[in-house]
Amino acid sequence: MKKHRVSLFLAPLLVFSGCSLPGLSGPSENTIRIGTINTVESEIWGHVVSQMIEHYTDLETELITNLGSSIVQHQAMLQEEVDITATRYTGTDIAGALNMPDITDPDEAMEIVQREFQEQFNQTWGDSYGFENSYTISITSDFAEEHGIEHVEDLRPFAAEMNFGVDNSWVNRQGDGYQAFTETHFEFGNVYPMSVGLVYDAAASGNMDAVLAYSSDGRIAAYDLVVLEDDFFPPYDASPVIRNEVIEDHPELLTILDKLATIVTTEDMQEMNYLADVELIGPATIAKDLLEENNYYEDKAVQEEGA
Repeated sequence: MKKHRVSLFLAPLLVFSGCSLPGLSGPSENTIRIGTINTVESEIWGHVVSQMIEHYTDLETELITNLGSSIVQHQAMLQEEVDITATRYTGTDIAGALNMPDITDPDEAMEIVQREFQEQFNQTWGDSYGFENSYTISITSDFAEEHGIEHVEDLRPFAAEMNFGVDNSWVNRQGDGYQAFTETHFEFGNVYPMSVGLVYDAAASGNMDAVLAYSSDGRIAAYDLVVLEDDFFPPYDASPVIRNEVIEDHPELLTILDKLATIVTTEDMQEMNYLADVELIGPATIAKDLLEENNYYEDKAVQEEGA
């Protein structure tokens, strides 16, 4: 089947103003539109969902990529411009779409988003793919081994002399941003906001002593960084979300999405992101390999033989 792919670079203002997302014509009733944010992780899962749908049904899919943020893709769902969002994170949408206080227990966070998205938005929040992409404080393995550091609190004696590289958006983030971090833990001597893609290079080169990283990022392993234990950050378990109207028209989609629950670990996702970010393997290829490794194509063949 032919797959259509649209890339969008959207500012949140476009969505908040009530305008339809540019470049999207009305889809046929046999086309499922899958939205992803502007990360390779999200695009990988967009392809996973797309390939599963096209493999198990007669439906076509359209990938709408590079939606600027979780809020943008949430608005796209509310405006019925997107049918499925491939990667939604519990902690992100508790604070963003639901405007609720942070929840630190992963099970409670999942229960809340699944209940509230049904009640408030008429959407089904699927079970986690099995990994989370949480904020983490990371340091080089050499520094960790030299000083026996395993937990964030182990950095306290060194913090005043350390350079800390962070994601631009995290510095002023409410709830689990830097200010809240200092109230729970301590202040670093120097804080350097930068593009998230640069923090790994900065740590590997020795320009930063500690960095704010993402737990499923493949560059953690590639740059020999250590993720420190901590209970400060809320959980960010990843799941798909689908509009209930789409389920009513195509109930088989819910079964397909359920098949994807708990199929990867955070370490698995690190490896997949590494293949995309470092080895430059395309997200569609990574998605196909994942489905083949989990025998999804064989599953269908067995089903057809038994029919």
